[in-house]
Amino acid sequence: MKPVLTTQQKALKINLNPSIYGTFAEIGAGQDVAGNFFKAGAASGTVAKSISAYDMVVSDTIYGKEQSKRYVCKSRLEKMLKYEHELLIERLSSSTPERSYFAFANTVAARNYHGTNEAHGWLGLRFGASKEECSEVIIHVRMGDNTAQLQQQAIGILGVNLTYAAFYHENNLEEFVSMLMHNLSRERIEIDMISTKGTNFKEYDNRLLNLELVKTDLTDAIMFDCDGQITLASDELYKKEILVARGSYRPPTKVNLDILKTGVENFKKDTGASEVVPFCEITIHNLRSQGELAKEDFLARVDLLTSINYRVLITNFPQYFKLTNYLSRFKAKHLAIVLGAYNFKQIFDDDYNQVPGGMLEALGRLFMENVQVYLYPYREELSTDELISLKNMPVPEKAKHLVEYIKAQGQVKDLEGYDDSILHIYSRKVLKMIVNNEQGWEDFVPAPIAKTINDKCLFGHPCFYGPKDS
Repeated sequence: MKPVLTTQQKALKINLNPSIYGTFAEIGAGQDVAGNFFKAGAASGTVAKSISAYDMVVSDTIYGKEQSKRYVCKSRLEKMLKYEHELLIERLSSSTPERSYFAFANTVAARNYHGTNEAHGWLGLRFGASKEECSEVIIHVRMGDNTAQLQQQAIGILGVNLTYAAFYHENNLEEFVSMLMHNLSRERIEIDMISTKGTNFKEYDNRLLNLELVKTDLTDAIMFDCDGQITLASDELYKKEILVARGSYRPPTKVNLDILKTGVENFKKDTGASEVVPFCEITIHNLRSQGELAKEDFLARVDLLTSINYRVLITNFPQYFKLTNYLSRFKAKHLAIVLGAYNFKQIFDDDYNQVPGGMLEALGRLFMENVQVYLYPYREELSTDELISLKNMPVPEKAKHLVEYIKAQGQVKDLEGYDDSILHIYSRKVLKMIVNNEQGWEDFVPAPIAKTINDKCLFGHPCFYGPKDS
C-alpha cells in the first residue's frame, strides 16, 4: 500500500508540474485551498490567480446573480468554474499552449457563531487546454467540525486532495474517491454528492461514483432524481411532504407500484396534503451479492425505477429508525414510511435493533412526532394463504404490549385500498422465473419494466426466448 502524501507534499508536487497552471476562486468560508499551494513553495509554477469575491455585490458583478438568491449552491459554483477557466484560456493559451489550464472554485458556509446553520459547501475543478475540450468534477460536502476555523482547515485539505486526484488518479474510480479523504475523517467531512464530465472522466459512470461514496461510508445516502441523475436529497425533499417505500426492487413488481400508489393515497387522505414526493429506498445491504456489491444489479434497479418516474434513495441503513433519523434533517412537514407487514416484524427482533436502548430506543427513534408508518399486507405462502396485517401480525410475546401501544398512538396503520389480487407476487419468485427463463413472469411486473428487462437482459435474464436447452 502506497504511503499517503501530506497535504503539503501534494500541493508541492502540483506546483512543480510545469503543465498544471490555473486560478483559485473561493467565496464564503472556503479561503484555505489556495493558501495550501502558496505555503507549499514554488506556487508560481501553479497559481496564475487567486481571487476571493467575498462581498455579495462583487461576486454578483463577476459571476452573475442566482435565481435562488443563494450563494452556496451548485449553480454558483458552475458559473465560477466556467468564468474563471474561460478567462484563463482567453488570456494565456496563445502564449503557453502546452499547459493544461484549470480553475478551482468553492463556495462554502461554515458554522456560524451560534452553530444554528447547516455547515456545507460546493467544491469543483474544471481543467483542459481549451473551452471545448475540458473536464469537470464537482462535489458537495457537509462539515462536522465544531468550529469554523477547523471546518475551513478541512476544506483546505479537501481542495488539495480534489485537485491532486483529478490530475493524478482520474483513471481509477476507487482510488479517485479514496484520495478525496486523505488526511481527513468522516467526522470532519461527509461527501454526499459527486459528479464528473468531460474527456478525462469519460470512463466514469456517475451513478457508480456516488455508490462508491456509500460503499466506503463517506456518506449515508445518495439520491437519483426521476431522470436517473444524481442529485442532493435536500434539493428534492426539503420541507416537502415525503413518502418512502423500502424494498429490494429486484425486480420492481406490480406489488411495489401498488405499495407506492396506495401509500400516497392514504397519506394524502390522512394529512390533507395536496402534493407528496414519493420515492423508493434500497439499503445497500440488499445490494450485496455473496458479500460483494453487484454494480450491474445496482444500475439495473436504479434504471428501472427512474424509468417509471420514481426517485431512488440508496442508503446504508439496515434499521428503519436510522432512515427516519436521516430524513428528519430535511424538515419534512410529514413523513410516511410504507413497509410490507412482513418486514415490519423485524422491528421486534432483538438482533435487528442494535442500539444501547434496544427495542424501546429503536421504536422511540422510529416513531418521531411527524412520522406515519403504513403497512402493506401479505399472504402466507404455504398452507393457509392467510392475510397478514397489523391486526393479526405474529410478534414475540414480550413485544405484544408494544404493538398495542403503537397501534393506540395511531402512528402505524394498515393501508386501505390495496389490490388484493396481486398479493401472491413476490420479487424473489419473479427473479427466479427470469433467471430460469420461465414463461409468465412478465405478467407480474409493469409492462415498461418487462420490456427493459428483456431488451437489456437484466437480473440474469438468459437473453433468448423459448425454453432453455436441457
